[in-house]
Amino acid sequence: MSEFDESMKHAIEQARLGAAEGGIPIGAALVSGDELLAVGRNRRVQRASPTLHAEIDCLERAGRQPASVYRQATLFTTLSPCYLCTGAVLLYGIPRVVIGENRTYSTSEDLLRSHGVEVVVLDLDECAELMREFIAARPQLWHEDIGNDYQG
Repeated sequence: MSEFDESMKHAIEQARLGAAEGGIPIGAALVSGDELLAVGRNRRVQRASPTLHAEIDCLERAGRQPASVYRQATLFTTLSPCYLCTGAVLLYGIPRVVIGENRTYSTSEDLLRSHGVEVVVLDLDECAELMREFIAARPQLWHEDIGNDYQG
């Protein structure tokens, strides 16, 4: 059992909720010490938003926090973060990102590390399977989410 299991469970639960709502199954949780500050899920489809990724939704739900809170927090995400979400991590000085899996998608982990962010990849089959099933069922939506044209 990993020290990250409980917090990652919250992110996975959010990913499953997002999928059940017809959205993209990516979830996030923001934790400071033992306190769960917020959870979020990719709600681009549900809210017709170009930017409401799981990590952004989670930060939004956490509300305004003092900089000191962000500087002690860990962001858990079921999928390796994109540049948008990486930018938010860097902007708020979040020192650690724990990733459920990066087999499906990985673009910004080196950028995070180059700015001193600790990146932990758990490589969870459960997270990878959520994405595999989603991409097989809705490839056009997946490509839209990551900013690619779908050639189907």
